[in-house]
Amino acid sequence: MSVGNSASHGARSLLRRVIRPFFFVVLPLLIVCAAVYYWWFADSGDQAWLIQHAEIGSIENHVASTGTLEPKNYVDVGAQVSGQVKVILVEEGDVVEKGQLLAEIDASVFETKVANAEASLENKRAGLEQQLAELELQELRLRRNEGLFKHQAISEDTLVESRTGVKILKAKIEASRAQIKADEASLAGDKVSLGYTSLFAPIAGTVASISVREGQTLNATNSAPVVMKISDLSVMTLRVEVSEADIPRLKKGMKVRFSTLGRPNDFRWSTLAKILPTPNLVNDVVLYQVLVDVDNSDHSLMEAMSTQVFFVEDSAEDVLLVPLAAVRRSPRGASVRVPAGTEEERVRVELGVVSRTHAQIISGLEEGDAVIAGSEQSSGGEQARTFGTNAPRIGGRRGF
Repeated sequence: MSVGNSASHGARSLLRRVIRPFFFVVLPLLIVCAAVYYWWFADSGDQAWLIQHAEIGSIENHVASTGTLEPKNYVDVGAQVSGQVKVILVEEGDVVEKGQLLAEIDASVFETKVANAEASLENKRAGLEQQLAELELQELRLRRNEGLFKHQAISEDTLVESRTGVKILKAKIEASRAQIKADEASLAGDKVSLGYTSLFAPIAGTVASISVREGQTLNATNSAPVVMKISDLSVMTLRVEVSEADIPRLKKGMKVRFSTLGRPNDFRWSTLAKILPTPNLVNDVVLYQVLVDVDNSDHSLMEAMSTQVFFVEDSAEDVLLVPLAAVRRSPRGASVRVPAGTEEERVRVELGVVSRTHAQIISGLEEGDAVIAGSEQSSGGEQARTFGTNAPRIGGRRGF
């Protein structure tokens, strides 16, 4: 073997002894170190926890919907007789008492009918008196003829004629009395119709609307035309449409709070009065109407106002609350995610009222304890968002 070949072979052997440990020892070690660095340091800069603190507050679990206000008691005052509206004595918005005169319809036709009926009735009563007098005379003649017939001073035909005359006259008197009763009833009906020309308030309330004007002619032949509407605004009914999915959660007597469109933060309270059994179908959605009676003694609520309604299933005030996103529930119980350095821990807790956003903590945490309400990816040290508070980013490993 030449000296040149020996030197070349030795160089290759030395190179293999140097490169082989690098590929099989050093390179894997560098890869592992890079992975560990990324796991502990690089990932903590990208993964951010959303931190919130347990706070004292109020919580409510409810069914939300919308509704419309309407008077609980109202009356459409209609005209029961035809005629021209003579005068309207009230205006829209006036407060009226029960029995107060509201309007008058021209009564001249009805007054004439009453006068004619009264005159006819008086005539028939006079005729009855005449028939009674004639009956008295006929009865005297009959008694006289009966005495004469006993002494054979008159014939039997004359006696029979007297008896028949008395019977016929008594029948006429009964017919006259029946006719007088019919005329009295007719006169009473005419007087009632005459009374209908004056419209009185059937209930105490507020004149909500007036449908006619003075001088307008009303035709009440087939139906009673509405003259005005009177509403009792002291008690309102809140009519709410609730989907069939939420109806099982409602029950009579449960608490209800609502606000109007004009005062969204001014809530009023009442209780559920009834759930109507017949649903409304709106765009293939089944909706049931729920009625809530509301006191309106201050008359601040008006008809047709739109409302936001909450049927309260359960609630609690001045209790410890955490975001629902921090709560984990399982068959073994509930726990809350809390930060422990760079890691996450689970603290077992006892839950109370749970809403869509928060949960009541009965035991397991104290006020001010930090909880993990979620996580988000951030870059360049950007501060993480929290639910209602500004909190520091805390790094954490994957898998929690």
